[in-house]
Amino acid sequence: MQRRMVILAEGRFSPLESKTANQTIRYLSHEVVGVIDSEQAGRTAQQVLGFGGEIPVFRNLESSLAVKPNILLIGIAPTGGHLLEAWRSVVKEAIESKLDVISGLHTVFSEDGELAALAARKGVKLIDLRKVPPEYNVIAKGTWKSRRAKTILTVGTDCNVGKMTAALELHRELLRRGRHSRFVATGQTGILIAGGGVAVDHLLSDYIAGAIEKEVNAAAVQSNEFIVVEGQGAITHQGYSSVTMGLMHGVMPDAMILVHHPIRSKDDYGFSLDNVNQIIELHERLLAPFKPSKVVGIAVNTMMMTADQIAGAICNLERQTGLPAADVLTPDVGKLADAVERHLVQITDKHEPSQNIPR
Repeated sequence: MQRRMVILAEGRFSPLESKTANQTIRYLSHEVVGVIDSEQAGRTAQQVLGFGGEIPVFRNLESSLAVKPNILLIGIAPTGGHLLEAWRSVVKEAIESKLDVISGLHTVFSEDGELAALAARKGVKLIDLRKVPPEYNVIAKGTWKSRRAKTILTVGTDCNVGKMTAALELHRELLRRGRHSRFVATGQTGILIAGGGVAVDHLLSDYIAGAIEKEVNAAAVQSNEFIVVEGQGAITHQGYSSVTMGLMHGVMPDAMILVHHPIRSKDDYGFSLDNVNQIIELHERLLAPFKPSKVVGIAVNTMMMTADQIAGAICNLERQTGLPAADVLTPDVGKLADAVERHLVQITDKHEPSQNIPR
């Protein structure tokens, strides 16, 4: 049955606050029939986000039933990732209306006694994107040393800065070039879009590196040249740096793409985001004891920026860092793909002359 999703983003449907909703609309718009947010009701996704076309915004779940959804998607991940108590009644109403529910929260709906019992009575599914199978509770083994596929990890100057978008668009550009590339999702939205992956922030910290190593190895078995891994958190973010470090040690990337939002000067803790060179050096030094991994390009998040601001920011970043910078949602993503290919061919020629990546 074709998915017809209505997305719950009550009070938070906006360019910056509804990440899951926004990226689902960007990449799965053909499956989205509406958004629920009483504050934006009567508008369209295009009017709120600047993309998404005529997808309507509804006042409540009841009014959205007119477009015949068969799934309620939880469209935001609040701080802490737990179900807002005010939303429980909406989830129950959806189940009563025989809608399946997809959630990327840390609250596991299928293990919630009340919701699970109601879903069983109504014959609907509760799909938890962040729920991780027990086989991912593993410690990293260092298998990157014998891995032939080349790995690219997106990292960021901040959280919620566009690491998934950068990874997905780079992967798509590599596919357009005829490369054998695989996108590995590490968060709930990426998993929804890709149809698989592992939500590393739902794991015990001991298992983050091992779980992503396992997922990357599974992709490498499929004879992929390049494995592009979605980043999470930020190494300089005091709240979510641990998941970033776990990913870096599990992926052991051959190259990194740094994602930066030029008009964002500080993070939640007041840490300055202006010194991009310092942040680049930090990522490279953290991996240096294991292998030479380089940031080879900068993906520029251009949300809420004017054309002049974008052009100026890209010029400044390229001048300051000596690296190519580009908005990945434009054809300029090719600049980053060029940088990745050049770098990975160079390190392959240097270290693995019998296994050259085809030019």
